[in-house]
Parts: sequence; C-alpha cells; structure tokens
Amino acid sequence: MSETLTTTVSDKTMLLVDGSSYLYRAYHAMPDLRGPGGVPTGAIHGMVAMMRRLRDQIGAEHAVCVFDAKGPTFRDEWYPAYKAQRAPMPDDLRAQIAPIHEVVRLLGWPVLEVPGIEADDAIGTLARVAEASGRRVVISTGDKDLAQLVTPHVTLINTMSNETLDVVGVEAKFGVPPNRIIDYLTLIGDTVDNVPGVEKVGPKTAVKWLAEHGSLDGVMAAADSIKGVAGENLRKALDWLPQGRRLITVVTDCDLSAHVSNWPTLDSLALLETDRPGLLDFFGRYGFKTWRRDLETELGVPAATEATAPGETPGLFDAAPLPAAVTQPLAREYDCVTTLPQLDAWLDKLRAAPLVAIDTETDSLDAMLARIVGISFAVEPGRAAYVPTGHDYPGAPEQLPLALVLERLRPWLEDASAHKLGQHIKYDLHVFANHGITVRGYVHDTLLESYVLEAHKPHGLESLAERHLGRRGLSYEELCGKGVNQIGFSQVDVERATTYSGEDSEMCLQVHQVLWPQIEADAGLRRVYEEIEMPVAVILERIERTGVLIDASRLAGQSQQLALRMVSLEQEAYAIAGQPFNMGSPKQVGEILFGKLGLPVKKKTASGAPSTDEEVLQELAADYPLPAKLLEHRSLAKLKGTYTDKLPLMINPADGRVHTNYAQAVAVTGRLSSNDPNLQNIPIRTAEGRKVREAFIAPPGHVIVSADYSQIELRIMAHISGDPGLTRAFAEGQDVHRATASEVFGIPPAEVTSEQRRYAKTINFGLIYGMGAFGLAQSLGIDQKAAKNYIDRYFDRFAGVKRYMDETRALAAERGYVETVFGRRLWLPEIKGGNGPRRAGAERQAINAPMQGTAADLIKLAMIAVQAALDTAQRASRMVMQVHDELVMEVPEAELPWVREALPRLMAGVADLSVPLLAEVGVGANWDEAH
Repeated sequence: MSETLTTTVSDKTMLLVDGSSYLYRAYHAMPDLRGPGGVPTGAIHGMVAMMRRLRDQIGAEHAVCVFDAKGPTFRDEWYPAYKAQRAPMPDDLRAQIAPIHEVVRLLGWPVLEVPGIEADDAIGTLARVAEASGRRVVISTGDKDLAQLVTPHVTLINTMSNETLDVVGVEAKFGVPPNRIIDYLTLIGDTVDNVPGVEKVGPKTAVKWLAEHGSLDGVMAAADSIKGVAGENLRKALDWLPQGRRLITVVTDCDLSAHVSNWPTLDSLALLETDRPGLLDFFGRYGFKTWRRDLETELGVPAATEATAPGETPGLFDAAPLPAAVTQPLAREYDCVTTLPQLDAWLDKLRAAPLVAIDTETDSLDAMLARIVGISFAVEPGRAAYVPTGHDYPGAPEQLPLALVLERLRPWLEDASAHKLGQHIKYDLHVFANHGITVRGYVHDTLLESYVLEAHKPHGLESLAERHLGRRGLSYEELCGKGVNQIGFSQVDVERATTYSGEDSEMCLQVHQVLWPQIEADAGLRRVYEEIEMPVAVILERIERTGVLIDASRLAGQSQQLALRMVSLEQEAYAIAGQPFNMGSPKQVGEILFGKLGLPVKKKTASGAPSTDEEVLQELAADYPLPAKLLEHRSLAKLKGTYTDKLPLMINPADGRVHTNYAQAVAVTGRLSSNDPNLQNIPIRTAEGRKVREAFIAPPGHVIVSADYSQIELRIMAHISGDPGLTRAFAEGQDVHRATASEVFGIPPAEVTSEQRRYAKTINFGLIYGMGAFGLAQSLGIDQKAAKNYIDRYFDRFAGVKRYMDETRALAAERGYVETVFGRRLWLPEIKGGNGPRRAGAERQAINAPMQGTAADLIKLAMIAVQAALDTAQRASRMVMQVHDELVMEVPEAELPWVREALPRLMAGVADLSVPLLAEVGVGANWDEAH
C-alpha cells in the first residue's frame, strides 16, 4: 500500500495532477510568506516546490495539472446545497491563483481548467481515456474521492504522505475495493462537499454493511432487516442515497474537445522543458531569492542585487526552514540496542548531546497504566537508537531487561541539567513514573511548540513532520494494524519497531529545529511557551497522577434518584402525547411532536426530517409542555449516563480516585479540556448537577478548597479596553453590574433595581461574546429595537469598550489573528476568507478570544505560582482539579489557614493588570460545599 515515490515510469504513463487539491494544501501548509509589495506568496512557494518534486520523482512524458474553474458546475444544478458550507476561497489564496497557473506552465506543465465541470471529473475522464489507449495512469492527489478511479492500470499517489494506492492499497486503507468506494462514500457522506450520508454511520459500519450485502443497492434492499439506530437512520435516508451516490460519483465521460487539442488523443498533453528565463523573471517578481540565485548560477547570469522591496520579508527564504516539499533527503541510521556495551555507548552520547529527543513505546494509551515496551533516543536528525525491552512474540530476539535499562538510564533521566525533548511529554512523564522514575530536564515539547505557534492546526507528530519536513514515517496502523486485527506493540517485529520508534525520536528533533527558531524570535510566543505551557505540562502530570477522591456510594444513590425521576417524566410525557413512545428516538419524538400534536417545524435535518435537536426543543418549550419534559429527560439521561453511572466505573481501585486527562493542546484559546472523564462539563446550574459534585470528596483529615477568579473576563475587558468607567468600577470594588446599570439607565447605583441589574449583567457578558441586538433581545425577552437602544446607551457610556471592539475587528482582519495580554496568538482563519456568517462569527471570536485566552493564561500562571509555593514550603496540600477559572485543592486541615491566606494572594499576584484580580475561596467536605 505504501512505497516511496522514486520509481521511474515509462513514456506510456499519463501523470494527472489534482492542482486544486495541491494549491489548497500549499496555502495551508506554508506560513504567511510575502513578496515585494507585501503580496502573499506562501501558496506559490509551496506549489512550485511540490510540482518540482513530483516532476523529479515521476518520469512521465505526458502529464497535465488540472484546476477547478470559476463558477458553478453541473452538481450545483443537481443539488443547490452542494459545497454550500464551504468558506469562500481566502483572499490571500485567490490573489495567488493566477501566478500559480503562470508558474506551473513555466515549469513545463500543461494546465487544464474546464468551466462547468470539477477538476475531479476532468481527471476521471482523462484517466479513462488514457487507460483505454493502453497507458498506465498515475493520479497525484490527496482527495479520497478519487480512489474510485483506481484499477489495475490506474494508481493514486500522495506526495505529501509518500503514499501509493493501487487496487490492493485502496482496500487495505478503506476496507472496500475501488469499485465499492462510491457506495462506501455514499453511506458515510462527504462533509467537505456537504453531501449527507446516513446519519451516525461511519467507515466501520459502512464497510460491515457492504461486506454483508455486497453493494449499496444490496444495503438499501436489506434496510428493513438492519436493526438499531443505524438501521433506523438508513431507512430515513433511503430516498436521499441515490442522489448522494450521483453527487459522489466522478464523471468519466466529459467532453474535453474544446480544451484538449486533437481530443480524444492525449498527445498535446506532453511535459515540456522548463522555461528557465521566464522562471528567473518570475522568481524575481515574487521575491524567491534562493531559487532565483540557484537559477542564475545554472544559467550563468550575474546575480541580481539583494535590496529588499517594500513589504517584502528580508531574507525570508534564506532564514526560514526549507518548505515541506523541498526538504533535502536525510540519511537515516537507527541502532537497535540489545547489549550492555551498546547501551553504555549510547548513554555516553546522551550525556554529551546538548539536547536529546526521547520517545517511549508502551502497551497502553492510558498513561496511568502504560508499561514500557521500548525506548528510543535521537541526538541528531537521522540518527537514533531503539532499546527494546518487552517484545515477546515467538522468535523475538533477546533483549535487555527493562529494570536494568531503567537503572542504567535513571541518573541521566532524573538529571535536570540534561536537556530533553519530546512529543507530548506529559504522557512520557506518566510512563516513566509508572516505573518509579521522575524525569527531569524536559525543556522542549514539539506538541506545545506547534500549539503555541499554530494553535489552529493539527499537532500530532505525523502531521507536523508532513507539514514542516515533507516527511512521513511508518504509521502506527501500518505497524500494528487496526480494528479487531490490531496487535499490541510487544508483538511488533523488533526491526520494524526500531524503524518506527527511531523515526519518532529523530523526526521530533528535526521538527523542533524548524519550530523553535520561530518561537525564539517572537518575545510573546516565547514567553507563552517557556513560562506558561512547558511548566504547566509538568504540573498537569502531577494533578492527573494525584486524581480526585470519589464517593461511589453517593453516586449510586444519585443514579437511583435520577432513574426514578426519568420514569416519572416518561409517564408525564406519555400522558401529554396520549400514547407511549421512545423518548430517545428522534424519529418517534418527531412523529409525536409534529405529526400527532401538530407543533410547528422549526428546522429540518439533512435528510429532510423535522429536527428534534436541543435548540428546537428549547424554542418549542417556551410554548408547549412536552418539549420541556423531553429536555429535562435528556438532561437527566446525560447526567446519569455520563457521570452517576460512569464515574464509579472509572475509579482506580488502588486509590479510590478518578484520574482525568487534561488536554493541553486542543482549544485554540489556550483553555484546558478534560476527558476520560470530562470533569469540566458537570452542570452547575441544576440541582442534579450540583449533587454530582457532592461525590468529589476530601479524605479523612482533609478538606476541599476551591478558588475561583471573580468576573475574570470582565476584568480583562476593562484592562484591554482601558475604559475608565469599567476600570474605575473594579478599582473601587463596586458591583460592576450595578455600576453598569447605573450608567446605562442614568440613575444612581442605589436606585438600580434587580431587573435593571440583570439587564446590565446580560449586556456585560453578552458583549464579551460579541452578542448583537438580536441575541440580547432573545436573552432578555424584549424586542430588538429596545435591545439595540440598550447597546447604544452602553457604548455611549463605555466608549473604550466600543473602541476596543472596532480596533480589534480591524486588526484581526488585517493580521488574521488576535493576541492575549501575554502574547498568545489566537488564529482566526475565516476572518478574511469566510462567507458572511462565518466571517461574522470570526469577528465575534476576535473580540472574545483575547479575553478568554488571557483568562486561560492567568489560570495557568496561577497553577504555576501555587505549585511553586507548595513545593517551596513543602506543603502536603495538592491541586486535584482545574476547571475553567477555578483551582480545586485537597488540603490537610492543619494547612487550611495557610491555604486560605496564600491561595487568593498567589492567584491575584500572577499579573499586574490595570484592575485588581480577585480570587474567591470556598471550603467544604466536598466540591459542592467548597464551590
């Protein structure tokens, strides 16, 4: 399935390039590069590199680069919603389309663009004509849809992932052969093109159905016999599926005679010699200095002067790392260490190296349970070692005992002055801790480097290597398989494990060498990375390892109470409906609400059925009793299934505690997220949700202490906007909502009513999230004109807030990102290129993100300050949870006076803002009492 793309093919090969796929990938893979006059050039640069690489690696004489033409296609006539959710092409990319077409032609490629049909259909048609003429066809693309074109004579290649898909490869990757790809995609749908499939049917179910019933037609014929929710959803989609299949099918008989000379022969689509003089001029116009100099040397042309044009980034291509597609091949040497002399020799290398990348291979993804199967190290790109210790398949070679390896490595691992690097170091810290080793000296984490530098992009090592190095290593699925056939790492052949783990370590080191200089050069990003994210990773490992004590018996009692209330709600709902029905079935709920009771349909699903989602039920609940019962039932069912039933099953029997995982590199705002279990989404506004918090308890002799930043985002708004009215209210310790109401309604604070304060509070928090008059009217239950009047009066009184919002929107549109007070960069990809609603959403994010991101930075700084104080004073108190703006601690009763005094002081002192920070502290036997 996967092989390197170095085989030269014959002159009977037709090479078809999906140019539209390439230019988008180039745009998103490259940084925001600028040429003379500030024109965007990142996509051009990436496109040139990829096309050069492809031409060098595939020796075909006939080829064409196919682009999508402007305007609608026949699929838009078939289905007006086709691709409707796609954001318009970003302006910076649109500006690079014409230069990309120009440079592709200068590189010798024929270019094809056919109005009214998609590039995929042109490629499909060319592939079938070429195949019929006896040619072998190679299609270069990253689009999975084109897998339907694969035959014994048609192959797909992906230069970004170094993947080749022939007939066998397609089936290995997707689970179905090429002639069933259309059926497979029709069932799962295509979210990119806005083609619905069968709701909640994913690849595994689609493969299973096609294996059982042979084809999509067979699946549809058997719909009545397919059980469960999936079967129900299939039956709902039966009328849609033929249209879905039509949309997904690549058309292979388009008339290209007006665009290809001597059609249907393909002789005119021949690769030409590169137009070197034209290319030299192009490189000069767009500021590609290094490539221009190389071409000048090749042509014997005197070097041009190196003056930097206005708007051009000086020395950009000299100082920046090579883009993915032109990274030079790297000689790789990975040692498999199976003897003590080898281990000692590598230990000497580790001690001598200024920075070492480490990676562990384990028997589990659960960091708290994972045991080491092997360890790899890299001291330079291309050079690594793998120490296998736990491969136990029949015939496995003799390996060093793990205990011996760890004792040999322990002094270096625990040496804080021995600088180390990893990808997701929190996991490896846990793994070594499982074996009694506290690793010190981690100074870099490529996951966090990527998160700080490009929070809006994927941060996995495979993605980073492809994006920044143009490299793809051996994947875990290629190594271990997938699904029910996946083997554990201990069963992996040691030689292949050496390649896999060695690649992980040395690619990590090479990615670091690309990312770190970019962070190092920016004071704000460097501060966020070095002073916030890296220290927090280590603290989170300690919090996760500590866990939080859970009272399982209390949860069992709550679960029983919830079950009784749910039964009662069901009976009440049946009485209103006049019949029993399944409250968990959207179909039956829809039939009762909209069929039997005749309630108004608010919106429909992709299949055309009336929607019964939460938003619809909330709207209907204002006027009808049954939707309210349904909402309450759903809320209790979720609480019961997610927490009261599930939490007891997640308690570690060894310590009676639940150990969540805090994901540090997920939310683009810098906020932490919690999973397995999610402790940040326990409802606090309902009595039932608060009862769940009662089960989070302190052990004997201890109490739970909760410290929560008060009105943190409003305080940040006051600081960022510099508005004197808001700043004064906080500085004087006023009730800020009462003070706001006083300004908006023009009355003394003492005369503000509770209703007016509620209005002011809604305005304060609503504006933080970019709420307009429509949203405020809905929140307050007033007409839109009155809401607009309130907002206008607010901005009259708090002009600094209005100025901040206007300036932030403009700056975000100009730069494509906003920043927190501490320099965290919050990217907004759709602020320039999105359609109307998406751009408006990005503008609302631009206003809120600096506040939410600064709040995330503050709570992380608070964690660092509190942990440092605990360690310095050698206290037994421990942080056990971090939930949004709140720290939760487990405190011995003897240390409570110190914690009561130190905790709010430490949290208030982490930053010097123009308004005071305030942390409110609560104490109790459980989390609910302390909150």
